Amino acid sequence: MKRSTVVAGAALACVMLAGAVVAQATKAVHVDSDKATYKETSPGVSVATVWGDLDKGPYGAFTKFAPGTKVPLHTHPNDIRLVVIKGAYIYKPEKGAEIRVGPGQYLFLPGGDRHESGGDATEGALFYDTGTRPFGLDMVK
Repeated sequence: MKRSTVVAGAALACVMLAGAVVAQATKAVHVDSDKATYKETSPGVSVATVWGDLDKGPYGAFTKFAPGTKVPLHTHPNDIRLVVIKGAYIYKPEKGAEIRVGPGQYLFLPGGDRHESGGDATEGALFYDTGTRPFGLDMVK
């Protein structure tokens, strides 16, 4: 089985599980991350909402980090779950070693976790993330 098929299956499973919490679906929904409409939310970061509302929660979204994108130390007020599809999401906790989250890998970020994040220097990152509450981004000063 191709790795991309496994990754796509993992992302779909996240969509289905998160969607089941929100409401019962009445029909199948298919969204291709390559054809989704992305909106730049900050320099180097683009988001395509798949379902829900990032500002109000719950939500599911494809997020892209351009190659080399770095988001300085920050927190999110609520839990985030993500699965990397392409490239690598670089997670650096305030205290601890950097973790490179690659295709087919899952990362749980508890609300309030102080960390830096970014995309691989060459490939950037494409990942699917979900939250049961608003996304929220609070920069640490």
